[in-house]
Amino acid sequence: MGKKRPGSSEDVEAAWAVEAPPQQLESWVAWLVPTFAVASVVAFAYTMYVNDCPTLHTHPSDCVFPALGRFAFEPLKVNHLLGPNYYTLDRLGALDYKKVVEEGEGWRLLACTWLHAGVVHLLANMLSLLFIGVRLEQEFGFVKIGILYILSGFGGSLLSCLSIRTNISVGASGALFGLLGAILSELIINWTIYANKCAALLTLVVVISINLAVGMIPHVDSSAHIGGFITGFLLGFILLIRPQFGWINRKHIPPGYDMQLGKPKHKVYQYLLWIIALVLLIIGGII
Repeated sequence: MGKKRPGSSEDVEAAWAVEAPPQQLESWVAWLVPTFAVASVVAFAYTMYVNDCPTLHTHPSDCVFPALGRFAFEPLKVNHLLGPNYYTLDRLGALDYKKVVEEGEGWRLLACTWLHAGVVHLLANMLSLLFIGVRLEQEFGFVKIGILYILSGFGGSLLSCLSIRTNISVGASGALFGLLGAILSELIINWTIYANKCAALLTLVVVISINLAVGMIPHVDSSAHIGGFITGFLLGFILLIRPQFGWINRKHIPPGYDMQLGKPKHKVYQYLLWIIALVLLIIGGII
């Protein structure tokens, strides 16, 4: 007597609240980021093939590693990063203000992100891409990270084109800084989910500071870094938002039970940040 009927909705709700394990974040297999890295390596190999250093110099032995044949690197006095010459990069799609603005070659805004000035440049960017991008793709999937990478690279190229009008620019640095910016905005918009908030924030600030400091080195396109970072930072609020802790997806509720969800999917501040970021991106695109 006095007991509830077994299997009542109250019992099920109580059991669900106590026994249901917390939802696990879906883990994705990272394949797009490694594909981007391979594509950049292939693009560099093609660049060296087109460059054909031995045919450009009176003495082919002036090239670095002449045994590589047409893949040999330009002399260090021409390119200290072990790569092709200026004209080859410009011909294949390097960012050039005059050609983009005056000659209408807008395709260079994206093409330049797949080109690299040398082996040193390529290795630095690709190792950073794999270190940063693989984890992001595993957490958020290839679609979101692919969009982030491409648009951040475009944003970095756009600011670089507006800032640098006398030199060419190549490299995936703008896209990489976009991923860093997205990591920061993801931490901010999903702040309540993190257990060790201060440690996560401190680590991220240190990593970003080091990379920004590298951007101040002469001959490094810091404007592409800044443009990519800002683009990725704003996109992160839109693409990387997570449900708040305690929210239950309706697909996880057993059929036949109309249970009231305890929490909305997102907090108010998450919606506000999402809207602000979207508005700023739209304004930036119009300007």
